[in-house]
Amino acid sequence: MTTPSSTTSGSAARAWQHRAQELGQSLPPGFRVGTATSAFPIEGGARDGGRGDSVWDAFTTQPGRIVDGSNASVSSDHFHRQAEDVSLLRELGGDTYRFSFAWPRLQPNGRGSLNADGVAFYDRLLDELLAAGISPMATLVDWDLPLALRGGWRNRDTAMRVGDYAYSVGEVFRDRIDAWLTFRAPAAVTLNGYALGSHAPGDTLLFDALPTAHHQLLGHGLAVQALRAADVRGGIGIANAYSPVQPASDREEDRVFADLYDALHNWIFSDPVLLGRYPELPEFSTEIRALAEVDPDDLRTIHQPLDFYGVDYTQPVQVAAGSGAAPQANGRGSGNRASADQVVEMARFPFRLQLLREFPVTGSGVANAPGFLGVTLSELRDRYRDALPPVYVTAGASFPDAVDKWGDVTDVARIDYVAEHLSSAIQAVAPGGIADGVDLRGFFVSSLLDGFEWSAGLTQRAGLVYVNFVDQMRTPKLSYRWLQQVLSSR
Repeated sequence: MTTPSSTTSGSAARAWQHRAQELGQSLPPGFRVGTATSAFPIEGGARDGGRGDSVWDAFTTQPGRIVDGSNASVSSDHFHRQAEDVSLLRELGGDTYRFSFAWPRLQPNGRGSLNADGVAFYDRLLDELLAAGISPMATLVDWDLPLALRGGWRNRDTAMRVGDYAYSVGEVFRDRIDAWLTFRAPAAVTLNGYALGSHAPGDTLLFDALPTAHHQLLGHGLAVQALRAADVRGGIGIANAYSPVQPASDREEDRVFADLYDALHNWIFSDPVLLGRYPELPEFSTEIRALAEVDPDDLRTIHQPLDFYGVDYTQPVQVAAGSGAAPQANGRGSGNRASADQVVEMARFPFRLQLLREFPVTGSGVANAPGFLGVTLSELRDRYRDALPPVYVTAGASFPDAVDKWGDVTDVARIDYVAEHLSSAIQAVAPGGIADGVDLRGFFVSSLLDGFEWSAGLTQRAGLVYVNFVDQMRTPKLSYRWLQQVLSSR
């Protein structure tokens, strides 16, 4: 893989906050910029409107699962404050808002007719977005699987339930959503939730977690079919997480295990969707047997034509042969790996993930390496060629934000992060760029609001807007004002 030079968010990058106008004017015509959220981290209202429990609600009750012992029952309280939050979106000036439906709010038991109160909540949200001139992009399945679906993604029937759910939601909202995502980052669900146990539901199956990847992808294919049957107006895609992978050395064993991790995190989630097949790894035929033995009809279902493709960029990963716990940074299991929460269980794998120490890290310990976003796009282009649909990128990071004595949040590090990643993406796909040929349509910043950051609880802040979790006051951070200026400069 191509290795870009180290790009830091140090003194050279500090100029970005003063270059908002220049960056705005460099955006290609028609290029969409927006923000993204997920339902579980921000909605709250856990017991309101007939919402059912999700696997994450159950996970947060288990001692030691969440860093600070918090839960998302209130969090940012978006369920009760959606009008205020849409006003923030309107004032920001973004083109698109990527949000997710909470499956347990719409189908408390994961099956059957839709919950009227849940439908009414999203009705109001969509009315307000459209009235504000903001294009809605909605995700159907975003980690918060209904707890009532016993067995979760280990159960093939859960994929069938996705198809039914997608059709019902598509029927109700068919003409009011401009873009539909079936799933967000299924790799994180399989690796963190079922292989390593650091996310809900907390299973530690290692390679035996692979059927959960297949069942999610099957659910994706069935959801695409269902949305098309419901005659939805908007385009349909999926958002997969990507981490460019490199071996720790030129040794053969490091290269082999780097290829394995590359497949486990990246290619088993995109090859079936875009090519209709799983990647082949002859050296690890035993470990990935579950994928080699799937029904060819399932692959045909998964391989549906898509209108666009979502890329959730995380960070570069370095892989070495030999077991070992995930590297630590900032007091948390973090470093260069597929998510910010893989820690102890990594020691059970025959390979280990290592920090790329030439890069600074975000507040959660994730490598801040914007140049590798271009590498990601180039790898997708080279692997899929004409099979790669138009692409939308999402990126974001947590930092230790705080309100100062003047009531401001001066998050210069986030400005650097967003500016560098947005610029890297645009430069990568420009003529002669590292990913020239990729049809990049837009960029979303995650997240609009601070919220419950999964297993990190309320200890990490990823929003453009600071949320006081006691009184729910919203304070736009400097990064919000900066992005506002970028958008107004186009």
